[in-house]
Order: sequence, then structure tokens, then C-alpha cells
Amino acid sequence: MKRHNFSAGPCVLPQEVLQKSAQAVLDFDNGLSLVEISHRSKAFVDVMENARALVLELLGLEGKGYKALFLQGGASTQFLMVALNLLEKRAGYLNTGTWSDKAIKEAKIYDDIYEVASSKNANFNYIPKGYDIPSDYDYFHCTSNNTIFGTQMKSFPKCDIPLVCDMSSDIFSRTLDFTQFDLIYAGAQKNMGPAGTTLVVIKEDILGKVSRKIPSMMDYKVHLSKSSMFNTPPVFAVYTSMLTLQWLKKLGGISAIEKENEKKASLMYSEIDLNPLFKGFSTKEDRSNMNATFTLTNEDLKETFDTMWQEAGINGLNGHRSVGGYRASMYNALTLDSVKVLVEVMSELERKA
Repeated sequence: MKRHNFSAGPCVLPQEVLQKSAQAVLDFDNGLSLVEISHRSKAFVDVMENARALVLELLGLEGKGYKALFLQGGASTQFLMVALNLLEKRAGYLNTGTWSDKAIKEAKIYDDIYEVASSKNANFNYIPKGYDIPSDYDYFHCTSNNTIFGTQMKSFPKCDIPLVCDMSSDIFSRTLDFTQFDLIYAGAQKNMGPAGTTLVVIKEDILGKVSRKIPSMMDYKVHLSKSSMFNTPPVFAVYTSMLTLQWLKKLGGISAIEKENEKKASLMYSEIDLNPLFKGFSTKEDRSNMNATFTLTNEDLKETFDTMWQEAGINGLNGHRSVGGYRASMYNALTLDSVKVLVEVMSELERKA
């Protein structure tokens, strides 16, 4: 039976990417496995350079003063690295969920952090708007998509200070003017590859402006000077991410996948809104195209619904404990057909009820 993977992460990956990466584990370079060759070998250095170049090409940032890095430690390490490299006196953060909350906690270790706005009062079911960002802050930090609560920023504030964005769960999913950001970071395992590597895209001219000494492993300038090879990189995760980026480019890039993502989200939310047995969690205007969160209006149907979607080959639909209910994560590689299967199960539940 075909499985329909709605897991929030690690994410579903294209079949051709899984097949190529699996083959590379067996034989990547003349009888040597991808995971046993030297990361300094030409074969892997070419992979790293290709992956970094593809990032800038797909984001439209080539020749605009940006560099791409593949690091380790997940987005959680970036909560700390951003502050270490950019925070001199004070910074502003938009608090829209669990991950921005954690980013704020880490940054507070070093200096003054201000929440310019928060949606915590409504369990993060909306994106705050109409807030002011003081021009004397060192940077402003936001989270573009909130995996747990199913909200997504549809626009970003214009500000005179560096704009930093955690795009872990919607990177490469929609067209944006990426030049508005000075630093983007994203754990690969949400929409780009397997767990183990973290993408950082940074405008070089924002670095070198803090007075503190930064440990080498946490210094963006060190990693840039070594082309993401300061220490042994996670070769499998970087290679698989490169394959995923190649797959995306072959499809037609971000603009092409955005159209597919909009179709999937439209179908999913239409069923949630029209089916009286379900209710969406997030405010409609802030709904995420990546993570649709919803609950049953009658919890007595939970056992029946759970059995139905599991028998249909659906995986990873349970919601996070912070929200409850269900979460359908519709990352780039999830097909429209998989969404149709879920929607049919939801419709069948209504017919049975």
C-alpha cells in the first residue's frame, strides 16, 4: 500500500531523491560509499559547492552579496549563533510560537531582547500585525512558518535594520523577495532533506559588528572562510539536500512548486471549512500552506477517524500536544494525490456520521 506521509518532520522526500541517495550510500565514488569517503575529496567538495550554489540560484540571490552555508546543530543552534554574531546591545523578536519563543530564550543569554509583538495570548493561532520596530535595534527576528500551530507570515515588515528569519518549515516553498532578508536559517529536515544539516543564507556585510569574542565553531565568518568545511560536514544530509534542490530546479523552481503547494492547501482548507465535523485551529488569514492544523468538532468520532486515516495508508497526522487534534504537513514533495486521499477520508467520515 502506498503511504501518504503528512509528518511535520523529518519531511517527505521525492522518490527519486531517496533512490539516488540510497544508491550513493552503496556506491558514490568508484566503489566507495558516500558515507565513507573523505569530505575533502573532490567528489564531495563538488557536492558542497553545487548545493551552496543551488541555494542562491533558487532564492534569486546570486551576485547580491549573499553566501550559503550548510552547518550542523539544527535551527536550535541558530537561535544562539544569530545572537552571538549580531547582537551588540538589543534586538527585537516577533513571538509567534514555540520556536520563536525558544529563539528569544537563547538570545536573552547575551543581551536585551524585546518582544515587539506576540500571539501567545491566543495560543499562537494568529500572526501579530501593526507593530513598530525601533531603528536602533541590532536586528529583527521572525519565524516565517509555525509548524506546531499552523500559521504563516504572508508578508514581512520593512525595517532599517537587519531582518533575520527562521524559515525551517517553509523554505523553498513560495516565491518571496529574498533580498529583504539579511540572514535566513532553516533546518533541512522540514522541507529540504534529512535531519543533520542546517542551511544558513547570510548577507556578508552584516557580520563583524559585535565586540564580543565568538568561539570559532559559532562564528559565521569562520564558516564562510572555510566554505562550510571548517569541521567535517554531515555528508549524507548535504548530498540529499543537494539532490532535493536539483529536483526542485528541474520542476521549474520555487514558482512552480508554489503553485502545487497552493493547490494542496486550497483543497485541504476547503474540506476543513465545509465539513461540519472539523474546525481549523489558526486564523484564516494566517493559515500555513505547509501545516494545516484542525480538530474534530465531536471528539466521540476520534477513534473512528483515526482508524479510517490509518487504514488509508496515512502517516503522521496527529497534532502537536500544544494544539491537539490533527496536523497535515504538506511539504514540497507531498503530492496532491496524497491530500486527495486525506480529504476523501474526511468526507467519508461526514457521510458515516
